[in-house]
Amino acid sequence: MRLQNYFEVSQSADKATFRRRLIDFAHAMDFGLVSSVLVIEHAEREPDFLYIGNRPEDFAALGADPELSKQDPVLTKLRTAGLPFMYDQKFYTQAGTPELWERAAPYGYRTGISVALRLPGNRQFLLGLDRERPLPRSDQKVTRLLADLQLLAVHCQDAAQRLLVPPAATGALPSLTPREREVLLRTMEGKSAWATGQILGMSENTVNFHLRNVFRKLDTSSKHVAVLKAISLGLIQP
Repeated sequence: MRLQNYFEVSQSADKATFRRRLIDFAHAMDFGLVSSVLVIEHAEREPDFLYIGNRPEDFAALGADPELSKQDPVLTKLRTAGLPFMYDQKFYTQAGTPELWERAAPYGYRTGISVALRLPGNRQFLLGLDRERPLPRSDQKVTRLLADLQLLAVHCQDAAQRLLVPPAATGALPSLTPREREVLLRTMEGKSAWATGQILGMSENTVNFHLRNVFRKLDTSSKHVAVLKAISLGLIQP
């Protein structure tokens, strides 16, 4: 898979484009089904589960059952697993829940791979790819699939946090200082911290100081995501 394919997913301009590119990516990896969920934890109420993917309509009600979700060994492992993993009928049987696999299998959920990313702000991003055929027998091929999934999840969470979080959940619009805005504009142009400092007459350390402030205000952890979020909020213009 080319690196550009990952960037296209993360740079999706709207939810429809994000969903289409995510499905296309899953198909390119030879998986028919994809499920991505952004989980937002709250101190005084149940978490928000923001889903995007292509689960069959008939399966949606079954998959949304909170009692079944609590029993699902894949979801249980996602709460603690730090690395992507694979699952199939044997995985469910060993967990003592073969009936859950039997319910999902007719909808195409027979074998799959999944990963969870812990994000700032009490958030978690879950990504799973499923298909009817077994996974490859080759350890090398399975390792490649899991690595591709991990990288895809990193890029997906960028788009998910920009596009799926309801406006009411974002709180007040962040306020950037003129210097922070200038630094972010140069970053948007692809300038390094050193080059930005040369243009704006400040040290590289000062540029990075402003960038760290931007990350904190926008609740992001990278320059790429900060630029995309600032554009989506109208804080800078491309």
